[in-house]
Amino acid sequence: MAAATEKATTCCIEDAKPAPVRKASNVLQDWSVAGSAPSEDQISKRATVATLIRSVDSLPQPAANPTAAKGIPIMLRAQTSHPLDPLSAAEISVAVATVRAAGATPEVRDSMRFVEVVLVEPEKHVVALADAYFFPPFQPSLLPRTKGGPVIPSKLPPRQARLVVYNKRSNETSIWIVELSEVHAATRGGHHRGKVISSKVVADVQPPMDAVEYAECEAVVKDFPPFREAMKKRGIEDMDLVMVDPWCVGYHSDADAPSRRLAKPLIFCRTESDCPMENGYARPVEGIYVLVDMQNMVVVEFEDRKLVPLPPADPLRNYTPGETRGGVDRSDVKPLQIIQPEGPSFRVNGYFVEWQKWNFRIGFTPREGLVIYSVAYIDGSRGRRSVAHRLSFVEMVVPYGDPNDPHYRKNAFDAGEDGLGKNAHSLKKGCDCLGYIKYFDAHFTNFTGGVETIENCVCLHEEDHGMLWKHQDWRTGLAEVRRSRRLTVSFVCTVANYEYGFFWHFYQDGKIEAEVKLTGILSLGALQPGEIRKYGTTIAPGLYAPVHQHFFVARMDMAVDCKPGETFNQVVEVDVKVEEPGKNNVHNNAFYAEEKLLRSEMQAMRDCNPLSARHWIIRNTRTVNRTGQLTGYKLVPGSNCLPLAGSEAKFLRRAAFLKHNLWVTPYARDEMYPGGEFPNQNPRVGEGLATWVNQNRSLEETDIVLWYVFGVTHIPRLEDWPVMPVEHIGFRLMPHGFFNCSPAVDVPPSTCDLDLKDNGVTGKPIQNGLLAKL
Repeated sequence: MAAATEKATTCCIEDAKPAPVRKASNVLQDWSVAGSAPSEDQISKRATVATLIRSVDSLPQPAANPTAAKGIPIMLRAQTSHPLDPLSAAEISVAVATVRAAGATPEVRDSMRFVEVVLVEPEKHVVALADAYFFPPFQPSLLPRTKGGPVIPSKLPPRQARLVVYNKRSNETSIWIVELSEVHAATRGGHHRGKVISSKVVADVQPPMDAVEYAECEAVVKDFPPFREAMKKRGIEDMDLVMVDPWCVGYHSDADAPSRRLAKPLIFCRTESDCPMENGYARPVEGIYVLVDMQNMVVVEFEDRKLVPLPPADPLRNYTPGETRGGVDRSDVKPLQIIQPEGPSFRVNGYFVEWQKWNFRIGFTPREGLVIYSVAYIDGSRGRRSVAHRLSFVEMVVPYGDPNDPHYRKNAFDAGEDGLGKNAHSLKKGCDCLGYIKYFDAHFTNFTGGVETIENCVCLHEEDHGMLWKHQDWRTGLAEVRRSRRLTVSFVCTVANYEYGFFWHFYQDGKIEAEVKLTGILSLGALQPGEIRKYGTTIAPGLYAPVHQHFFVARMDMAVDCKPGETFNQVVEVDVKVEEPGKNNVHNNAFYAEEKLLRSEMQAMRDCNPLSARHWIIRNTRTVNRTGQLTGYKLVPGSNCLPLAGSEAKFLRRAAFLKHNLWVTPYARDEMYPGGEFPNQNPRVGEGLATWVNQNRSLEETDIVLWYVFGVTHIPRLEDWPVMPVEHIGFRLMPHGFFNCSPAVDVPPSTCDLDLKDNGVTGKPIQNGLLAKL
């Protein structure tokens, strides 16, 4: 992913404060011994080399008149990639070339397929060191003080890439670690090789599918003579009308074992060859069973089981302009403009963002998509206060509730089997995002090892969010009101028929909100004449939409009020209880909040309970606020659900993490994905989160990771056709005793206009938003 230039914007550089001067007490040493504590003699001997720290004179100088230009303020850029910056296109090329060159034979090299190339995220103390001394804004307070001053290495460790490689010839999956450096990435346009640190074959797994495989699978199926004959029986001879959506087989029996790389496609058919935007999902082809060997790209099983007529062409099937209801689009919508004449309030330096006392880093991976790192709040004299190390959506599962073929096997793991990031969109200003926007590009490897770029993949912008707070004194009639503004970081991806928008919102009152927007096209089934399915909604003649659920897993590596290296967090569950009748509740109106410390992993498998207003607080065990209470952030659930399936449902074999809404674990570097790294055709029961918590590790004071599972049950409506309007689900992280008073109290007031203009509807004047009395 690359920090793209500001598209359709102008940029300026704000007045830069001089970088802090390095004191002679700061001691340099080689990274290899950075973790060891030097003696006082060693400190004294090394103090003389303190001047080797990069000179502040080497930093870019601000413009002569930085306030002359309006736009996104760009802070002074660091000279090298931050340890958390996503891999550049050059680094990806280096990593691929290194692994390919390490192949034992030409045959091995030719059969390598590159599923994923991502940054090896460094240890947290490396990130702290980088933020403290190597990248502006410098934050020396992030490192603990030692006698004689902190021990600082002369350079950060080399960046590393992690590659998931599928060997098409041997059907083996391997993981490679490659060391990169600035020299490697810059030499000859990034084609110089790096250094292989390790490689290993992972047995009995299948890595995620790739877009190249999907295209090849569609071509193979459409060229298969029995398939063409089956389509001819349904009146289709033009294969250009046919859509083949390869779906991973999941794991339903030993026939789905990962010894073979398999897909079971779903078939659809458009009606018009000259309409490329026609909604082909309006005509599902049922009764045809196809199994494709994706390794050798051949159809291994085929059966025309039942002749189900193709649904008739629905006149309301399309969603393009001029083809909607009645053939006429709405014409009474006036322009709505979002303008910021002085530019936005956020500041960007590479991937580092500052806004309204918030600061964090933006990352991106092929699997998760958007990642938010190092979230912190600048709180007056208390300085930088950490909230979280890393926030992302690590898995997504979509189980369907129709037991009929082929819908029973529609249990997509859209992150682990496909990749949310690799399916991301190039966003368009004025359509996907409004206002003054900073875009970030994303770089990925394709299946053959080339580098592809998604321009404008991540959108960063400010939004007006209505009223933040208001109070009017009824005695004086005087009122105070503040508008709410939030900073939004987002991306959107398409997985087959569905679109998903992922958003992280940062608010002026210290709140963080995670939101998922679901939209796109329903995945449909065909009906026999006169047939009705109880497991779905009939939305057109011969066409129905099965019931299904969407589940998302947010992984939140928390660090509430923790400095680097500190592990002082715990999780408390809060339920509202009604007081028992008696002397403490003589009026039968009493209720109170009861807290329970979640002491271990097994105890911390919890579910939402709206009847008791259940929520969870992540507390710092060593820091108190002005009332003496421990500081914290609370996780407030939104609407939610649990799987509507029996305990023996096949998809729960791979998705045992869906059985609870909340899981809590102590941080472990290799515990990243709740269903394991390779859920595709996974034969192992409960791999991942459900297995890790069996260790029952202590949570009383540690480095806390929250896994919040949230979802929605979709009973399709007739109004969800031909497009499904956006549905919002999510949750909030809110300060709970974290601040001594509301951070919203000092938000500057907005200019309030008294509008006495005719509203154009009733013909009556409007005063303060109410119809004035005439």
